[in-house]
Amino acid sequence: MRVVISAGGTGGHIYPALAIINKIKQKEPDSEFLYIGTHNRMEKDIVPNKGIPFESIEMYGFSKKIFKNFKTVRCLFKAFKRCEKLIKDFNPDVVIGVGGYVTVPVIKSAKKLGYKTFLHEQNALPGKSNKYLSKYCDLIGVSFESSLKYFPRGKAVVTGNPCSEDALKVDSLVKSSLGLSDNKKLVLIVMGSLGASLVSKFLESELLKFKDKDYEVLFVTGKGSYDEVMSHSYPKNVHIIAFYEGLTKVMKKTDLMISRAGASTLSEIIALKVPSILVPSPYVANNHQYLNALDLVNNEAALMIEEKDLKDGVLVSKVDSLINNNFKLNNMKKNLKKMQVLNSAEVIYENLKKIILDE
Repeated sequence: MRVVISAGGTGGHIYPALAIINKIKQKEPDSEFLYIGTHNRMEKDIVPNKGIPFESIEMYGFSKKIFKNFKTVRCLFKAFKRCEKLIKDFNPDVVIGVGGYVTVPVIKSAKKLGYKTFLHEQNALPGKSNKYLSKYCDLIGVSFESSLKYFPRGKAVVTGNPCSEDALKVDSLVKSSLGLSDNKKLVLIVMGSLGASLVSKFLESELLKFKDKDYEVLFVTGKGSYDEVMSHSYPKNVHIIAFYEGLTKVMKKTDLMISRAGASTLSEIIALKVPSILVPSPYVANNHQYLNALDLVNNEAALMIEEKDLKDGVLVSKVDSLINNNFKLNNMKKNLKKMQVLNSAEVIYENLKKIILDE
């Protein structure tokens, strides 16, 4: 299979794209890929480091400041011309967009040239690019059933998020490697980078309230907040680290997770059936993390606390109400299982084959 794939801006787009590439390689080892991304975002480093051929285009999102958009429009016209040439020269069997504004010239150019096109949407509320591009693609894969209503009837299918399949493959953490006990339940706190300083400030005092609890807490601060967090002292059952490569290893040993509600994180929570308290980031476009979290809450598969409601003692109170209540934890796990699409990358691959063969 010859594939042009595009995704950009954040790991929430890039890592699902890489998961799709990995599945195609597994099914068809002789496949060839061309990844088209932005010139100044994460993908320009991540993708070439994976040995995947990469071409960059200069692209920017539209701004509320009108004068900035003149440059955006100029770049967009140049991007269309460049994408047409790249796609025509590569001559793919299918062109895939996995989110981010960089996909607009890629998918539109592919459709204009007559190539098969596929979109993948990770969030419950589709991004502007995917909503706009829906009329230019042959098929759309969505991660949440609630997303179907945003796309033309019959054009979208539930595939799940391909990151979920990758999560199942990793080995479990050896808890002692992080100084954790095998005999105590583990609460994992991971809040991501957006608004992290505000949340970390709140947690500095909140973590003190975990003193003398019969469970352990592991707080992954992120590198930007670590020094500030570590300038304070915490109870011995609270462990602080800046970063952990391959967090799904830790999730496999986690009894309760406190997390933002990014699409890739939720796909891993669902795949690994990890009970969670979700604190959606209010700093993302269209408050889409809230809607992601709401999808789990409506299925009784998670609890949610909005950041504005993070008041003194509320988090510890929620944790205490859950962590030693095996009935509630097991009910969450049961409902997470109902939401699972464990072979998401496989489902996407099969749908790609269908649209390629549908001449």
